[in-house]
Amino acid sequence: MPGFKRLHISLALAPSLHGYQRVWLTGDLVAGATLLAIAVPEQLATARLAGMPPITGFYAFVAGTVLFALLGSNSKMSVGADSTIAPLFAVGVAHFAVVGSSRYTEMVGILAVMVGLIVALVWLLRLGWVSEFLSEPIITGFLAGVAVVIVVHQLPDLLGIPGASGNTVDRIAGVIRHLGDVQAGPLVIGTAVFTLVVGTAAVDRRLPGALLALIISTAVAAAARLRSHGVAVLGKVAHSPPHLGLGGLSVTKVSDLAPLAAIVALVIVTQSTATSRAFTDGHGGRANVDRDLLGVGAGNLAAGLIGAFPVNASPPRTAAVASASGRTQASGLLAAGGMALLIPVAGVLKDLPLATLAGILVFVASRIFHGRELLAIARFDRFELGLAVVTLLAVALIGVEQGIGVAVGLAILDRTRLSARPQLHVLGRIAGTTSWAPISAAQNAAQLPGVLVVLFATPLWYANAVHFQTQVRHALGRGIGSTHIVVLDALGMSDIDYTGSRALGDLLDDFDRMHITFGVARAGQRARTSLQRSGLLERIGEDHLFPSVDTAVTRLQSADGDHAA
Repeated sequence: MPGFKRLHISLALAPSLHGYQRVWLTGDLVAGATLLAIAVPEQLATARLAGMPPITGFYAFVAGTVLFALLGSNSKMSVGADSTIAPLFAVGVAHFAVVGSSRYTEMVGILAVMVGLIVALVWLLRLGWVSEFLSEPIITGFLAGVAVVIVVHQLPDLLGIPGASGNTVDRIAGVIRHLGDVQAGPLVIGTAVFTLVVGTAAVDRRLPGALLALIISTAVAAAARLRSHGVAVLGKVAHSPPHLGLGGLSVTKVSDLAPLAAIVALVIVTQSTATSRAFTDGHGGRANVDRDLLGVGAGNLAAGLIGAFPVNASPPRTAAVASASGRTQASGLLAAGGMALLIPVAGVLKDLPLATLAGILVFVASRIFHGRELLAIARFDRFELGLAVVTLLAVALIGVEQGIGVAVGLAILDRTRLSARPQLHVLGRIAGTTSWAPISAAQNAAQLPGVLVVLFATPLWYANAVHFQTQVRHALGRGIGSTHIVVLDALGMSDIDYTGSRALGDLLDDFDRMHITFGVARAGQRARTSLQRSGLLERIGEDHLFPSVDTAVTRLQSADGDHAA
């Protein structure tokens, strides 16, 4: 069956690995090692932030990565535990269970499955188009805001001072209060790691600087017993094998968690669509947002079923894969395989300095803060720069979903403003031809005496109806001689709503009083249907609808001459 075949093709597993070339392997190996170096401590820290056993961060990464590699389309996107949603669902679930209790762990797993089902439903209903509202300035601002958040969250570990909770402003205030407590050890380690990663990237982006930093800093910390000198390390990592299924599932728990699941899913969809569009294949390909949401949704389902927690697309980890020359999801699968092998021996990470992670993540933040792109946007349009800056500040100071929501709202408002004030073009005939063009754009286009041809190349709707009337009346007053023929070029007027039809009807009243003959050229089927439903088609007359502007003018002039005779 053709329909089934199309569905089968569209759901082909591991699409980024199709047609794999041997020359891509080096880049994927380096990217996988880099991703693993970043993900290991990050997933442990995020698990603690979520109030879950640290080892569940490993489970979340493996589940999210493998399922996305199988079902997602983006060749670079990294899916796993994410600090954006971890505190969100941790606070929500804490209303129903004590953090760290078995009931809490069960409810977090149920939540992950519910979130996965909602995100998968977005894919099924093909609602990924919402990402089209994320313009390039918004994406640039989004990534810059995420970069600011990353840096602010890493400052305590980088400086060796107590971390503060709350929003970005609260965390910055906490850093300022403890500036007198800065420790030299973590600062030296973090700076050295950052320098090493930057240096290796400058020499060759394929060099695993982050992995080298992880190995060297852990070895040095263990040999020098830095923990006893006040340098914070990961410490003991207790773990247990994953359990399959959902424990304690009940209608009551599902009902309690439903609102929270919807909120977490909204954040995941927003961040995943932005990440998907921000990191395409780099070869002119377009992001398949719907397919990527399927992969993220499946990752959440798998994470919940093995006792982990909700996962999300990660902009910084995805940026790390891209900067390390990763070409396909093989890099993610390699990282997931390495993570799985580390689970039984997770204790070797106990001496990893937290400042090492801070230095690596500050580097990642520097790579996703696109300063040159912001300058290019500034040179192009100040309003669009404003969108980028608003997104940056809102993401950094309020939250990812609020920042993108505000910026999208402003962008839609601006587009509405522009569509409500479109330009009405007065057309003139190009000398020696039957073609008509705007007289403001074509020097050899001239109006004919007594004839006014106007082009309103946009739907006629309630927001621009009065503007349309005003511009047509203004054009009448500036015509050559006494206007007795008006032709509306309806090319581009794909729709006329009720308010628009009333506005056009008022103009027809004016034309009747002024004894002006009216015709419409190049009206599409939808415009014709709108004219018919409003009764205007009967008033205008089928014989006054023409296939071209020149035909309309010629026939109306001929008819006008016959009437005059």
